Parts: sequence; C-alpha cells; structure tokens
Amino acid sequence: MQTIIVIEDEQDLAELLAFNLTREGFRVLCVGDGREGLALVRQELPALVLLDLMLPAMMGTDVCRELKRDAATARIPILMLTAKGEEIDRVVGFEMGADDYVVKPFSMRELLLRVKAVLRRGVVEPAVTKVLAFGSLHIDMERHEVLVAGQDIVLTSTEYKLLLTLAERQGRLQSRDRLLDDVWGYAADVDSRTVDTHITRLRGKLGVAGDLIKTVRGFGYKLEQE
Repeated sequence: MQTIIVIEDEQDLAELLAFNLTREGFRVLCVGDGREGLALVRQELPALVLLDLMLPAMMGTDVCRELKRDAATARIPILMLTAKGEEIDRVVGFEMGADDYVVKPFSMRELLLRVKAVLRRGVVEPAVTKVLAFGSLHIDMERHEVLVAGQDIVLTSTEYKLLLTLAERQGRLQSRDRLLDDVWGYAADVDSRTVDTHITRLRGKLGVAGDLIKTVRGFGYKLEQE
C-alpha cells in the first residue's frame, strides 16, 4: 500500500482528499501546516506528497524547496494544490521542483487522475538497453539514475521521464503537446509552458550536458548529440 501525505490547512478539503484516496487503495496521512508536513515527509518517505502552496508556519514553496534539497526526499513526487491558478504560482512551484499542479476548485476525478499519472512516471519499465549514453550524459534505466561526467544528478520523477523520453527518441523532434501526452499523461487542458519550465530546470540540473537538449522555436524539443 503506497503512502500519500496531504499537507493542506483546509480541514474539510484534507478530509475529502483522504477519503477518496483511501478508497483508491492508498494509505493517507494529513497534516495542516508546512513545518509539520516537512517533518512528516522526512519521517514517512511517502510515494507522493499533495502540497498546498498557502500554508501556516511554512509556505508550500519552502516545503517543496527543502524536500528537493535533501537527497533522502528529493525523488518523492510533489503535486501542488493552488487556489489562484495563476501562471506565476505554477512556475514558482515547478522551479522549486514540484512535478505537477491542480488548481482549486478541482474535481476529485481530475485529482485522482493526476495522482496516478505522477506515480506512473516513477515506474521504470524493463529495458533491453539498460544504459543510454550521450557523451558525458549516462542514463541507467535499470537503476533509474542519471550521471553527468560520473556525478549523480538528482531528478524528480517528471524530470527523469522527460529526459528519458527525449533520449529514447534521440534526434527526433518532439512537440510540446506530444511531450505533455507522453510524459504527463494528458494534454487537453494543460498549459504547454509547463513543458518549457521543466526543460529549463532539467537543463540547469544537467549542467554542460543540458546543451544536448535543443529547442526548435515554435514547435518543441529534441535531444541531439553534437
């Protein structure tokens, strides 16, 4: 049974989330402020965190930043809950390392679909070719690891799935809509700038190897070795 931690100060919403997620077979723990939530995540190491941005004691963005800084929690996917729905909120959350977002008010069906899609990104399918290499960049598909010049690069599950998708399709141009569909698991109602934000963060983490990801203005991205 996978554990999901809900960090949400609206008690009615937290209880509703807990009820529906439990019915889907998850073990759910709820906490009402950011500082307690951060401690609980470090203690439990859940499969996923549902994180409200506006929290007492410690803002959701700060919780996200601290979790992504810690090697023990950096790979735990985070799904943001935001009331505003403004692009700046999503961008800030993504820059802190969040994997996805849901704008309040949301339908429970949409939330459950997003949760399952994020969790699927962390599942590594068996591969015939276990290591993909592009110069200094090595992707170990069996161990779910990314190395640049021998140094381990800590990626979120979404960042890893995005990099792996581009790497497996080396040299082939991928539109933003195609990446949204294949990496995020949906495309219809999501801003394609979500892809741009994750590409920027991914390039930053990869350092010199980030130059392998090429932008084709007005269309999308591809991974191409010089």
